[in-house]
Amino acid sequence: MAFSSSAAPLPPPPLLLLLAVAGAGSLEVQAEAHVRAFVGEAVVLRCWFRTSAPVTEKLTVDWTYRPLAGGALEPIFHYQLDAYPAREGTFRNRVSWAGDVAKHDASIAITDPTMEDNGTFTCSVKNPPDVQHNLPQMVLTVTHRGASFQLTLAGLLSVLVFLPSAMVVVLLLVRMGRKSGVLNSGKKFAYQKSSIEVIDEPERPGCVARLAGRCLQCLDIDEEDPY
Repeated sequence: MAFSSSAAPLPPPPLLLLLAVAGAGSLEVQAEAHVRAFVGEAVVLRCWFRTSAPVTEKLTVDWTYRPLAGGALEPIFHYQLDAYPAREGTFRNRVSWAGDVAKHDASIAITDPTMEDNGTFTCSVKNPPDVQHNLPQMVLTVTHRGASFQLTLAGLLSVLVFLPSAMVVVLLLVRMGRKSGVLNSGKKFAYQKSSIEVIDEPERPGCVARLAGRCLQCLDIDEEDPY
């Protein structure tokens, strides 16, 4: 069989692969590996993407969820020019758009999370011709917040208002205590001084009596001496 000499030769397989990758573009998606949330407190699931193609109206974002115990993937959110949260399933009416495709942000928010929401979330972005990329997975852990960590705005204001007042009261009590201590020490000193005076008063007759006794002894000795 004869071949036409005008047929162009096919490029080698490595070159074909290189052209396919160049045509597909480059798309990279990043997401937080682990996210912690508290029951009843809204949480944002962060996702970012980097694309070599301009962001157009063809860009799509899809979020899926797999329960912690395992099971099938559940679509929970879709975006293309507008947000389309799932109308059924685990996160019905609890997922909202929190991203900005102009800033390459594909994040979503979950309101009123529960411990049943614990599981793995996947963020997928397509921006034709960039459609192939890695699929980062995010593990969400929802727990109860301890009572000691619950600080509301009213509680914070109360602390800011009453803390200075409490400090002023403590300073006044300390000052009053010091004054009271000085007065008590003065009274104690005065009382000790008067007790000493009371004790000294009986000793004075004793000294006089002893002196008089000695004088009498001297007089007796003089009377006994004939010379």
